[in-house]
Amino acid sequence: MQLTIEKLVYGGDGLARLPADEKGRGKAAFLPFVLTGEQVEASLLEQKPGFARARAEKILQPSPRRVVPRCPYFQACGGCHYQHASYEHQIEIKAAILRENLRRIAKLEIGELTVHPSPPWQYRNRTRLKVRCTPETEVGYYRFNSREFLPVRECPISSPLINRAIAVLWNWKDCAENLLREIELFTDAEDSQLLIELYCEPTISEAAGAHLANTICELLPEAAGAVVFADPAAQHGAAEREPGRIVAAGATELLYSAGSVRYRVSAGAFFQVNRHLVSELANVATQEYSGEAALDLYAGVGLFSAILARSFAQVTAVEASQTSRADLVHNGPGNVKAVRASTEQYLQREKRKFDLVVVDPPRGGLGASVIRSLGERRARSLVYVSCDPATLARDLRALGNSGYRITQAHLMDMFPQTYHVESVFHLARA
Repeated sequence: MQLTIEKLVYGGDGLARLPADEKGRGKAAFLPFVLTGEQVEASLLEQKPGFARARAEKILQPSPRRVVPRCPYFQACGGCHYQHASYEHQIEIKAAILRENLRRIAKLEIGELTVHPSPPWQYRNRTRLKVRCTPETEVGYYRFNSREFLPVRECPISSPLINRAIAVLWNWKDCAENLLREIELFTDAEDSQLLIELYCEPTISEAAGAHLANTICELLPEAAGAVVFADPAAQHGAAEREPGRIVAAGATELLYSAGSVRYRVSAGAFFQVNRHLVSELANVATQEYSGEAALDLYAGVGLFSAILARSFAQVTAVEASQTSRADLVHNGPGNVKAVRASTEQYLQREKRKFDLVVVDPPRGGLGASVIRSLGERRARSLVYVSCDPATLARDLRALGNSGYRITQAHLMDMFPQTYHVESVFHLARA
C-alpha cells in the first residue's frame, strides 16, 4: 500500500495513517527510516488493536532532506536511525519531537530553544561490541529490532581510535571461546588511549581472565589497561547487579580532560559518550550559579560536581554505583561530599535545604517520589539534564505544580544519527 509520512516520533519511526475503515480514521502506522512528507510503498509487518507496524519497500517521493547514508550497515544495524537525513534536518527533527512531547504531555510551550550541535561522525568515546569467537573472531552489534548478531568492520559514529581497534579485533586469534561475550572500548579525550572492558560468562576463572586481559593489551598497543568482568546479565534474573570485576592488566581507569578538569573514569563507571560535547554539557548545566550549598543527584563520576565546587561553599553529590562513587570521591575537591545512595534513599533521610539542585536521571526520569521530595526542599534553582523527552515532559509538569518555571531550554545533540534526545532545562521557583 502507499502511505504518506505525517511526522517523525520519538524512537526513530515515522507516523503514517492506514486507509480509513468502517470505524473511521485509519489507525496509526509506524515505519523506520522514512522522513516527514515522504510517500512510500509499504508492507504491513504487524497489526495491533490501536496501531500497526510497517516497512517502506520503496520511497516513491523522497524528502529533499534525504541523503545517502554513510555507514554500509545502516538499516541492518540497530544503532543508528537518522543517517538517511541531513544532519541539519536531524536537529530539526529532534527539536520538533522535544517541543511536541512538552506540548502533549506537560501542556508546555517553550519559547527559545538553544541548540548545541555536534560533529555528526566519529563522536563516540565509548563503544560496546558483541563478540563471536567461532569459527573465527568477529565483532559487531545486534541487527535492527532483533537479537541476531551482525558482524561489523567499522562504526562511523565511533572515534578514529575505536575504529582502528575494531579492525585489529577482527584478526584476534584467541578470544576465549565460550567465555567472552562483549567488549567495550573507551577512549580518553585526546583519542590516544583505550580502556578496555571485557564482559565474560560468570563461570570464567581468574587465570582465564588474566590471560584474556594480557592478550588484548598486547594486541592493542594504545590500551592503557583491560579489565575483565563476570557479567551478571548472562545469568537469569541478575541484570540489575553491577558486573563483578575478576582481574585486570595495566590501568583500571583513564584520565579524561573536559575543560579545565581531569576526571578519573574507572572501568564500569558511567561517563558521557560524546567526546565533543562533554565540556559544553557541563558548562550549560552549571553556568552562572553560586551560593552556599548545591546538590548533584545521579552524580556519576562528578562531571557537574567538580565544576559546581568552584562557586558553592559545599556540594553534596549522590551516586548509587560503587564504581562511579569511588571516582566521584577522587574527582571532587575538598568541598564535595560524595554520598553513596540512590536518589530516593538520600532524599528520604536528608532534609537539608539547597540553593541549587542538579539532576541527571536515567531514561525513567525522576518519578513522583523524587519530585515530591524536591518540591518540599524548595531549592531556588533546579537544573534537569534529560535523555528522554517523554519522561522529561512528565516530570516538568509535576515540577511546575511544585512551583517551578522554565527559564532556559537547551537541546544538546549528544547522539547524532540516532533518535536519542539530550536536553538541559533550567528551572527557577516562581
